[in-house]
Amino acid sequence: MEEIHQLIQQRREKLKKLIEMGVNPYPYKFDRTHTSRQVKEQFDELENQTVSVAGRIMSNRRMGKAAFFHIQDMDGRIQIYLKKDVVGDFAFEVYKLLDIGDIVGIVGQVFKTRTGEISILAEKLELLTKSLRPLPIVKEKIVDGKRIVYDPFKDKELRYRQRYVDLIVNPEVKEVFIKRSRIMTTMREFLNERGYLEVETPILQPIYGGASARPFVTHHNALDMKLYLRIANELYLKRLIVGGFEGVYEFAKDFRNEGMDRFHNPEFTQMELYVAYKDYHWMMELTEEMISTIAEKVLGTTKITYQGQEIDLTPPWRRLPLFESIREYAGVDISQADEEQLRKVAKDLGIEVEDSWGSGKIIDEIFGEFVEPRLIQPTFITDYPLEMSPLAKKHRENPRLVERFEPIIAGKEIGNAFSELNDPIDQRERFEAQMELRAKGDEEAQVLDEDFLRALEYGMPPTAGLGIGIDRLTMLLTDQPSIRDVIFFPHMRPEKS
Repeated sequence: MEEIHQLIQQRREKLKKLIEMGVNPYPYKFDRTHTSRQVKEQFDELENQTVSVAGRIMSNRRMGKAAFFHIQDMDGRIQIYLKKDVVGDFAFEVYKLLDIGDIVGIVGQVFKTRTGEISILAEKLELLTKSLRPLPIVKEKIVDGKRIVYDPFKDKELRYRQRYVDLIVNPEVKEVFIKRSRIMTTMREFLNERGYLEVETPILQPIYGGASARPFVTHHNALDMKLYLRIANELYLKRLIVGGFEGVYEFAKDFRNEGMDRFHNPEFTQMELYVAYKDYHWMMELTEEMISTIAEKVLGTTKITYQGQEIDLTPPWRRLPLFESIREYAGVDISQADEEQLRKVAKDLGIEVEDSWGSGKIIDEIFGEFVEPRLIQPTFITDYPLEMSPLAKKHRENPRLVERFEPIIAGKEIGNAFSELNDPIDQRERFEAQMELRAKGDEEAQVLDEDFLRALEYGMPPTAGLGIGIDRLTMLLTDQPSIRDVIFFPHMRPEKS
């Protein structure tokens, strides 16, 4: 730590000298004509032509009155050749006060070195930002034109806390987030092409609902009322279906006051879609088509590798009812079991059951322990017990079940979908059953929303709904092991002073 303070002090001294020389270390703009990639891709046209580039100094090799250094911009790196007799004495004196991490602008001629590296012979050098804090030391060298890293900046916690540093010294991380943006853009295009309307619904809600989770609580001073950060946007989107819209979707930031692990972050992104006059069978087909289309457009293929597992996203995907999946993978038939029998089965399977759990929670734990991790290829788990899904329509062939599915890939669910419940009397009974679970101590049970029930009483057409976790889908399509690797600024424990 003392060494870091010394390096910072040295940089501050250089900053002072630059100012004394009349150099503005933080100018307002720089006119750039090309990025590093454009120079390389257009080399045949640009050779011996003057270009203007800008970026952060990432390597530096000084040789008397000349120097080679690389600058890095959004697109990559390019080498700069600096000669004192070309840029002049003053610019060279400025260069000598520069450090790795400083941002510079370069005007010069494009050429290729004897080793074949496309470079720029600097005619002008301008300091654009003086960096006062040294970057982590990363050992690397260029071999056959490729950057080989020997000592990467790989401290996970530090990378998540200081994502700005992570993006500078591990430029491949940018590719994950570029793909994340393309995934969302492609999904939006897919839905827009089908005529669905992108909308916005409240993040601050007087009653939270649409999922089983604990909320974050806040307070509105002017209204002197408690508000909740939304855990889902489902109930508001269904209000819009009641109002006459026939296909709406939203990319929503949702917030759930729960534990954190490699698949869960308290703040996450979800896309929810509701389409009138459709059911969950139709939504399954749309889901597999949408995800395979996104993979094809973003990655160029529907055959991907996730953490060493080869996965084929090509439709159709397997359909597997929940109870059949538990019979297949856990070796028990619980399709007719009551709560007491379920508790015994769970105990026999080694699952600790809490007193506050109802039948749905016990079934979910059995499924999560014995089935979900083994579903590697895309699978729709369908037809859940009624008590597990208070917002889904009863199954048309078995009233003990609901018409619900979850798409599961690589051992993790990435979404949830229903034939939506539109019977206001049935919905009230389901909410009341949830409130009984809350009274028993289940803090994640859903709450009763009178205004939503009132909306249903006006009449909601048959509707299919879908929620897709954008973070988990991005993990899958970019082969990242943790949700923290696909969120720019994931939540962390307080930093120690």
